[in-house]
Amino acid sequence: MSETPTPAAPSQGRFPLLVPAELAPEQASLYGAIAGPPRADGPFRLTYDDGALTGPFNVLLFAPAIGQAVQELGAVLRFRGSLPGRLRELVICTLAAELESDYEWYAHSRVALTAGVSATELEELGSGRLPATLDSAEHAALDLVRALLDSATVSERVHAAAAEHFDHAGITELTVLTGYYRLLAGLLAVGAVPAPSEPGHGTTHTRP
Repeated sequence: MSETPTPAAPSQGRFPLLVPAELAPEQASLYGAIAGPPRADGPFRLTYDDGALTGPFNVLLFAPAIGQAVQELGAVLRFRGSLPGRLRELVICTLAAELESDYEWYAHSRVALTAGVSATELEELGSGRLPATLDSAEHAALDLVRALLDSATVSERVHAAAAEHFDHAGITELTVLTGYYRLLAGLLAVGAVPAPSEPGHGTTHTRP
């Protein structure tokens, strides 16, 4: 695992930050599932110096049974899904920019760089534009994601374009991936959860 900067002192948001010593057993089980591998091997920090979880994960500790189901779905999508890593991160960063979710952008812009997304492509996505460097499958996938985010309806044109590149399983996975990260964005918004501040690293997208 490469070293990543430690987040600065956390801003709490609307939910108290829970440290490991004060967790009930069910919460501790969820904490371990989130804070350990494979998530812990990624390029962004999951915990503050005191052990409190960053992002939507601290919020999930307050409903641990639901949180366990949510984190298990996330683990399948990130680590056992069938979509290429680059496409997965293009989808997540598109969603983060569209929903102005600073924590999702903070985390997944870093993951995207390790999955083959360029800094220039991230700049385009952060500004609300689809990069010209996308291939036809990526373009069709992001059009589907944007349709789901914009109106929760998918036109025949958008679906047909996606179906040229993805089978029913692939389209299902794209849809669930979009729904999952929209759910996390909702948790972040309700909790007013900020992105950690890391020296030398921006935490927000550039979309106005």
